[in-house]
Amino acid sequence: MEKKIKTLYILSIAAILAFLAMQGYWLYGRYEYTLQEYEKRMESVIERTLTEYNKVRVSYSTKFDGVTTVHSLNNLNMDVDSMGRQKRTATITTRVYNANELLGIKEKREFTKEEREKLSAMIVADSIAATDTQKTSVDVTSASSDGMAWNAMKNFEIEVQSPFSIEGIDSLLRKENIDAAIALVVTDSIMWKRSVVPHNSIIKPLFTMLVPYSELERKSVEITCRIPYSEVVGEMGMTLILAFILSLFLILCLVWQIKTIAKLTRLDKIRNSFITTMIHELKRPISTLKMCVSGIENGKLMEDLQLRHELIGEIRVALDNLSAYFSKLRDITFNNAEQIPLSVTTFKLRGLVDELLQSIVTPSTKSVAFENNVPEEFTVSADSSHFMNILTNLIENAIKYSGDSVTIRISAITTADGCSISVTDNGDGISVADKGKIFNRFYRGKAKGGDIPGMGLGLAYVRLLVEAHGGVVTVESDEGVGSTFTINIPQ
Repeated sequence: MEKKIKTLYILSIAAILAFLAMQGYWLYGRYEYTLQEYEKRMESVIERTLTEYNKVRVSYSTKFDGVTTVHSLNNLNMDVDSMGRQKRTATITTRVYNANELLGIKEKREFTKEEREKLSAMIVADSIAATDTQKTSVDVTSASSDGMAWNAMKNFEIEVQSPFSIEGIDSLLRKENIDAAIALVVTDSIMWKRSVVPHNSIIKPLFTMLVPYSELERKSVEITCRIPYSEVVGEMGMTLILAFILSLFLILCLVWQIKTIAKLTRLDKIRNSFITTMIHELKRPISTLKMCVSGIENGKLMEDLQLRHELIGEIRVALDNLSAYFSKLRDITFNNAEQIPLSVTTFKLRGLVDELLQSIVTPSTKSVAFENNVPEEFTVSADSSHFMNILTNLIENAIKYSGDSVTIRISAITTADGCSISVTDNGDGISVADKGKIFNRFYRGKAKGGDIPGMGLGLAYVRLLVEAHGGVVTVESDEGVGSTFTINIPQ
């Protein structure tokens, strides 16, 4: 049975660890998924911000409020190379004009709508008036479509008229609450589409986006963002709470199961110990009764009056012991001290202690000395039978939990609200860890519990009877020195 219980403990612990591992793996997967979703949203925000920034650049490039104006002519040529493969070439002609000179305006000011329309017509019609002309041809065969090539030429024109700046895009990103590291880079080849580098670490997740802004010049902007833990964990908030509650619930259930099994195992041990102790306690008075009954059946023995009285006395003692033992079993089953019936009388305590000490059976292997220090005329109002059981348990414990020699002293004093009776010994003493538990039912101290037979009911029974009298029982003890149990009962 113990082997099966041990196996069950191991399996339960393994199940808890396996569950925690699975839960951790699931949470890791959930965290990764949340990071990916956050990156997608961030990618969308950055792309939208870049589009807005390009619009700003376009609107800025169309303003004719400066001295010079840049105008570009785009052309896409389709050829076939010597291998018969189609070749696509983008040609951009850039011309710089002196806008004020073309319009005949001497002062520097913003042009009117009519002046801008007139300037546009003059630029298209007169290429000779350009102060500077540059022609750029780029092989765009790698573009997936003509539209992509035309868009690249448009971006080239925007870059010439309004260069891409880190400050410009950074200001727009900050409005979106994105704090990013921005760098302008030149790639080895033409990039036609944006490139995204997802996070490669969950400790410090970084998200990098490389977006071309002037494809024909191989210019791109690299935006690196740190993904904040607070936002990712915030999105996982409800998931984390539910996972924690579920994990805690399941672990508590498993722990509860283990504790229940341990309790049942302990109760089984207590039951076996109880049966063994009960048989041991009943065996002695029953053996005495059997011996006395055998003597009574012998007619010749019964002719001796003195022997007859001795046998009858032994029978009474054995029956008293049985009655006391069954009373103890009955009383210990009560849940409340108030349920225990009391027959309160006033008696002299010293005489009761003397009678008790004469009935105590001491082991032949021990030297036990008793000191009855109760004053001669000291009286107590209590149930004498229960009081004898209280003292019997304390004295028997003092004998059991001691070495080869022990001295037990019983003393009593009158207090302001009643009387105080003490049982002192110089035995093994009680450990600090056991002091607060020795009055619990079925608890046995770890130091001697495995060596001495018993059920762990004696001190619980003592406390129950003392509380039934309205009193309290306390203990002072030093391990290896001895113990003093004190009973305070109101009078």
